[in-house]
Amino acid sequence: MVGLRAGGAKPFRFGVNTWAAGSSREWIDKARRIEALGYSTLFMPDHLADTLSPFSALAVAAQAAPTLRVGPFVLNNDLRHPVVVAHEIATLDMLTGGRVELGLGAGYADAEYLQAGLRFDRGRVRVARLAESVSIIKRLLTGETVSFKGDHYAIAAHRVDTESVQRPRPPILIGGNGRELLTLAAREADIVSFTGATFPPGGRPVHLSGFAENDFAERIGWVRSAAAQPAPELNVLVQHVVVEGTPHKAADVLASQFPRFTPDVALESPFLLLGPLEHLVETLEARRERWGLNYVVVFERALADFAPVVARLAGK
Repeated sequence: MVGLRAGGAKPFRFGVNTWAAGSSREWIDKARRIEALGYSTLFMPDHLADTLSPFSALAVAAQAAPTLRVGPFVLNNDLRHPVVVAHEIATLDMLTGGRVELGLGAGYADAEYLQAGLRFDRGRVRVARLAESVSIIKRLLTGETVSFKGDHYAIAAHRVDTESVQRPRPPILIGGNGRELLTLAAREADIVSFTGATFPPGGRPVHLSGFAENDFAERIGWVRSAAAQPAPELNVLVQHVVVEGTPHKAADVLASQFPRFTPDVALESPFLLLGPLEHLVETLEARRERWGLNYVVVFERALADFAPVVARLAGK
């Protein structure tokens, strides 16, 4: 787990969310570039189309970049039984020498469920199922023999024989935007990830509830009021990074490309980073001071533009 700096602030670390490659060489080169630019973690999403399958891809990335941490961001809980997930993660943690972070989510892309012949339950059911899954996975990853009977899973005296390297287990990240999911994350996860977006049935249009500053502050309040001790690390998935001469110019550029982002909302949203590099550094420092956000993930498209900020702040 990440320690505290003077004043209680956790040191900055940075991840990249990437998901596709046309060849093994391309994937290996991506991992090595992410590592070389100073990012700490390669994350990848979990979908049934348009992405590589996570466990094998993460193993290859970790082999290619021996200091890089790796993890799914985030596994769709409904696609895998928790016993299978625990086995996969223990194996990956062992093979990488303890460099795995397990991201978990409740699933949201109902089209994938339909294509796979899976029932897409309402959000409350999916979150309840994730809660049971997290409980099972945590116990299995600590080496416990688990018996469990809940509304969604039944386990009979199962144990994962492969030992993970990290103790007591690899850290668990839970990401989302709704109150029930963030409350679960605050209680059970080592890392809480804020995404800023809610996906309605059909997946589009995305609802940017929680995207504005005031809405985000409310979500921080949900997490703080429900958080276990020690308090979880706070992670944010930055949706766009726009490096321009001034923040207002960057906001105008973003608004011209994405009309849903009005300049006023864009300038204050914790899910956007807009302006010159020095301003981005100051913005991240201010957000850590105000909200405790120290773990910042950007999409692959921002990899190079954001790298100077990583060089300035990583580990500080």
